[in-house]
Amino acid sequence: MAEQDQVRTRSASVARRTNETDIKLSFDVDGTGVSELQTDVPFLNHMLDLFTKHGHFNLKVDAKGDIEIDDHHTVEDIGICLGQTLREALGDKRGIKRYASVFVPMDEALAQVVIDISNRPHFEYRAEYPTANVGSFETQLVKEFLWKFALEARITLHVIVHYGDNTHHMIEGVFKALGRALDEATTIDPRVQGVPSTKGVL
Repeated sequence: MAEQDQVRTRSASVARRTNETDIKLSFDVDGTGVSELQTDVPFLNHMLDLFTKHGHFNLKVDAKGDIEIDDHHTVEDIGICLGQTLREALGDKRGIKRYASVFVPMDEALAQVVIDISNRPHFEYRAEYPTANVGSFETQLVKEFLWKFALEARITLHVIVHYGDNTHHMIEGVFKALGRALDEATTIDPRVQGVPSTKGVL
């Protein structure tokens, strides 16, 4: 019953306000794939919608930022907030699978995301995109978002784009794979007794 209660309540919210951004974000690990996204960065909205849908999460974001400068602060701070809510929602991580490795093809592109919900933040990123931008969105911001997300969630995250010709497809594969991998790693496994670590804590 305790594990079932944990599943039903694995959600968290955060508000972050700085001189650069004003963000309210809520995240439910055990959702139904529903997103409500209001940011000034349309491409990020699209990617977060994919992440939410393929991870079966619920995600609500209301973010305003200094996009008159560029999208950097808004994208980075949303990554921070998402990581913080994931960490809080998982609590002591009792009963989770912990690990996941997922490949996602997106037409000609192939992306892979590998996750360890380890409480040891680490990020590896192997991606080279054909273009520096998708519309007005700078592709370097994908790395900034993912790194800050991994840092604040305190997870080990490896992201590899094996190949692709279309930058949009390549990034889309990454966010779909991230959703699916996080869904698998956070799944409650009835075979797991307590925390999935020989240390007894994550």
